[in-house]
Amino acid sequence: MKRTEPKQIGRIIDEALGNENLAETFNEHKVNYLWAEIVGPGINRYTYRRYVERGVLHVYMTHAELKQELSFHRSELAARLNGIVGSEVIKEIIFH
Repeated sequence: MKRTEPKQIGRIIDEALGNENLAETFNEHKVNYLWAEIVGPGINRYTYRRYVERGVLHVYMTHAELKQELSFHRSELAARLNGIVGSEVIKEIIFH
């Protein structure tokens, strides 16, 4: 077995994600998790389901007026989510 130089754990994780093409899936899950932090607990309370599919974040809401208001801020929300993740994961947000 060949000895190698020690690596930082972050670098090892990045290499593993890159080798398996899992980085995109990981970022999609990260965006899904970060939704609650971006919109806050008041708005998140009316969200009952969300998922990312091919660059589109689908958000299911129980409050029609809030859904309408958030639809005006789609591009801002997508930009904030992508900014935190560090790559363009979300291209569009659809509110259901």
